[in-house]
Amino acid sequence: MNQIFENSNQWLNDLVSYIPGKPIEDVARELGLEPSQIVKLASNENPLGPSPMAVKAMQEALLKAHFYPDGGGYHLRVGIAEKFGLSIGNVMLGNGSNEIIEFLGHAFLQPGDNIVTAEHAFVVYKILAKLFGAEAIEVPDPNLTHDLPAMADAINDRTKIVYIANPNNPTGTMVGEHELDRFIDRVPKNVVIALDEAYYEFLPEPPDTLKYLGNHPNVIALRTFSKIQGLAGLRIGYGLAHEELITLLQKTRQPFNVNSIAQAGALAGLRDEDYQAKTREVVSQGRDFLQAEFRKRDLEFVPSVANFILLKVGQGKVIFQKLLQQGMIVRAMDEYKLPEWIRVTVGTPEQNRRFLRDLDGVLITD
Repeated sequence: MNQIFENSNQWLNDLVSYIPGKPIEDVARELGLEPSQIVKLASNENPLGPSPMAVKAMQEALLKAHFYPDGGGYHLRVGIAEKFGLSIGNVMLGNGSNEIIEFLGHAFLQPGDNIVTAEHAFVVYKILAKLFGAEAIEVPDPNLTHDLPAMADAINDRTKIVYIANPNNPTGTMVGEHELDRFIDRVPKNVVIALDEAYYEFLPEPPDTLKYLGNHPNVIALRTFSKIQGLAGLRIGYGLAHEELITLLQKTRQPFNVNSIAQAGALAGLRDEDYQAKTREVVSQGRDFLQAEFRKRDLEFVPSVANFILLKVGQGKVIFQKLLQQGMIVRAMDEYKLPEWIRVTVGTPEQNRRFLRDLDGVLITD
């Protein structure tokens, strides 16, 4: 081994990096296809594209791209605070909500500590815990839904953070407000509870998790502009928490961690209520359509409340590769310990029908 690596943090040796969905351009190049021939339903992106109001705001912001961004994100933080009836001190910004997960690691994790998460929750929690030399306690999730009483039981004196993805990625399941109430009352006050709510806008009646912020300084809600506003390429998310927790986490971020174009687009997207309503409508109708078609085909799936569906196809990686050859990008679930499953994002009506045609073709030949 090169001597420089002998001084590296040894717990990084078996760290497996996050594997994102394949980009359209890569698949086009590999298969010799035109990008227009490829449909990507792999990364839970918005099928309608970015918010039109956000696009306009970003175009205007480009004219000031020679200036550094507002390092404190004042206008966007105020906009978020006003939308949710909070103060600016309850809001922090991240280069995607993933960065705030990293901030939590910087603030709370050391080698030998642990986090608690559901067995089939977002893999980034475990990856980032490992980055800080911490262990991930994975609690079984019957019916692929978080078992909050079991997660509370799993907490020990080395637990620093508990992650609850609600709705959960990749299963599309959720836990209700009363279950969350009981769980939060059980968790020790010195353990951070991170409620990852990247998909909460797709819920007709989402749990009121912001009620916890006043009396529970250990609770933080993580949200993103990637999904409902269609701004995944900007990498911008936010955290909502008690002012004391936000003040601590602000110390862990880099200066100018959120660029000015993203701030402008996110603020406009936040206000684009018509676009968000249209997205919810398209996703709801598309999800119902796909799930009805899966029932007709006698295919097992997990009923979803998000903008994606977990579908059992037998050999998930094989089906993923066969669909890829057709120019249809979905997500294999091996890294989530679900090798028989794929995850498909709800697309436009045309994309959903194309997916079913391609799926039928590869299942016949499988």
